[in-house]
Amino acid sequence: VLDILLQTGRHEVAGFLDNNAEIHGRRIDGIPVLGALDDLSRLAAELDIAGVIIAIGDNGVRRGLARRVDAAGIDLLNAIHPSATLAHNATLGRNVVIAAGVVVCAHCQIGDSVILNTGCIVDHQTMIGEGSHVCPGVRIAGRVKVEPGTFIGIGATIIPKITLGCESIIGAGSVVLEDVPPLATVVGVPARRVKLAAASEDIAAIDALDATRALVIGG
Repeated sequence: VLDILLQTGRHEVAGFLDNNAEIHGRRIDGIPVLGALDDLSRLAAELDIAGVIIAIGDNGVRRGLARRVDAAGIDLLNAIHPSATLAHNATLGRNVVIAAGVVVCAHCQIGDSVILNTGCIVDHQTMIGEGSHVCPGVRIAGRVKVEPGTFIGIGATIIPKITLGCESIIGAGSVVLEDVPPLATVVGVPARRVKLAAASEDIAAIDALDATRALVIGG
């Protein structure tokens, strides 16, 4: 995420926040670790911060932290790599990370706190729900609905008009030919269900706020 922000040059990166006290005061690629998440409001005022972006891979934690930042009245920024290709009529939420080589086609809708990772393709009229992660090399065909919190593993393929249910997990390299229920894990070619998570697991993931990775603050 830091690399994307530096390459776009739209924001001066003031620093990181991380709940790991052992790295407070250190620098990562020359950028200081300023403190913990609880320091956010104070630092935002002191440093005249324009907004933040959350650099955490876990879908539930990222989504929960975004809501916490939003409740504090601090803007959530997007990080879009300059090599990404986005249709002029694609729409993006906030706290969205779009990595190098991503293609987002016409009339796609990308929700808040989504990660579109390196080289993935999201074809026309597809909807990606809040807090989902589309891993590198994923190919999503047209008119697919990806519900919130979905994780699509590296190199997976989703055929047109499929629905991936809330908090579902698509295994790496899978080929999805039919709808996936909420909370299900599917793997293989074609993809088959191997697990159905309990709702309590999903709720715990969404509400988790004890992050141990970085918040990148844009100034």
